Amino acid sequence: MARVAKPHSADPEGPALERALTTPLLYFFILGDVLGAGVYVLVGQVAADAGGAVWAPLAVALLLALLTAASYAELATKYPRAGGAAHYTTRAFGPFAGFVAGFCMLAAGIVSVAALARGFGGDYLSAFVTLPVGLVAVLFLALLALVNARGVKESTRANVVATVIEVGGLLVIVVLGGWLLLRGDGDLGRLGRLGTPEQGAAAALLSGSVLAYYSFVGFETSVNVAEETRNPRRSYPRALFGALATAGAVYVLVGLAASAAVPTARLAGSSGPLLEVVKEAGGVPPRLFSAIALVAVANGALLTGIMSSRLAYGMARDGLLPGVLARVLPGRRTPWAAIAVTTALSMLLALTGSVATLASTLVLLLLVVFLLVNVAVLVLRRDPGDAGHFRAPTALPVLGAASCVLLATQVEAEVWLRGLLVLATGAVLAALVAVRRARHPARAAGAEEAAGATEPAGERPPSV
Repeated sequence: MARVAKPHSADPEGPALERALTTPLLYFFILGDVLGAGVYVLVGQVAADAGGAVWAPLAVALLLALLTAASYAELATKYPRAGGAAHYTTRAFGPFAGFVAGFCMLAAGIVSVAALARGFGGDYLSAFVTLPVGLVAVLFLALLALVNARGVKESTRANVVATVIEVGGLLVIVVLGGWLLLRGDGDLGRLGRLGTPEQGAAAALLSGSVLAYYSFVGFETSVNVAEETRNPRRSYPRALFGALATAGAVYVLVGLAASAAVPTARLAGSSGPLLEVVKEAGGVPPRLFSAIALVAVANGALLTGIMSSRLAYGMARDGLLPGVLARVLPGRRTPWAAIAVTTALSMLLALTGSVATLASTLVLLLLVVFLLVNVAVLVLRRDPGDAGHFRAPTALPVLGAASCVLLATQVEAEVWLRGLLVLATGAVLAALVAVRRARHPARAAGAEEAAGATEPAGERPPSV
């Protein structure tokens, strides 16, 4: 039976996190997280699934993301503290479901890094050098692991610079697509061609939306900074919906430009689809745009790798994963064991799956998390919380949960096999954790209390 955990207060003796994020800062934080590298490598795959109307799955994916975003907005303003989906599902359904949600988030991060590593080794890199994609992916991930282990003290500043470069690259595509149409080239007729020889319009739209959904993920991680946001009940919904709307507008414009500028078959056959727009339009050196795309992919992979390794470290420190993953470098204070394991798993996936398969696996794992979050909103309505938090219309989490189920039905059997293996592993680990906590209730209570408090002043957390 679902349960509603009682609200708890932070440790009064522990220092509170500084509320430094204003609405504009939070908006750019979310926008930078969403406007990642996915669209640079997935537009071609969406075209292969949906046909020339690439913009349509992107628009549908935006609407579906907004449904789940409404649930996150309610929970983040109702419980403005770090923890995200795992915290919400633990409150609603207990620690087993909370562990599964956290484990799926960890697995999704590892899969995402693998997909971006393969994207890095594709057509964008071939503008400079031609190497086997698998070899590039392994070397790329090894280099990122070294950077991660060294510590990224200037990560926020570097991410802002990389985000500006990423957005600039996407706007270049929009401008080039418009210029190409103005000079009489391109084909506007492709924008209405939805469907492929293998499947009709409706099936193609849903299939393309599964991949397009990957371009919008990232907003779910922003709930972890709600505790550091000034007046989160007011700021978080505005920043979240504003950032998603902005990202959606940019993505739809990119889809329109790419589809009108480049024949669908050529777009679908490229691992660097936006580079095809640059080549078709002219005026911008292909190598320059390839460099922009490589920066976007590398930045996305690095940030996701940092998140994955820190999540694995945190779960190990709380006794939810093997303790070896909590080991840190003595000097750098970075979680080298978690970095090594998550990187090795990303390498394995990069060598055994295509970008499309990996992206679909990521989406499937997040659909499980989003389903739990959407249902948790309804369960946690039993807890009124403090007055003034954002409350989504009941229809939105219901539709959000239904959309997760609908998209999951469009995932291919090969992807389901990968996803079920991950879910089974998570379920087994969750059961082992539950058994251990039942045998040692005092130790479990101490771990939960420590997890809810801030690090003691005398300890240094791993540098990020």
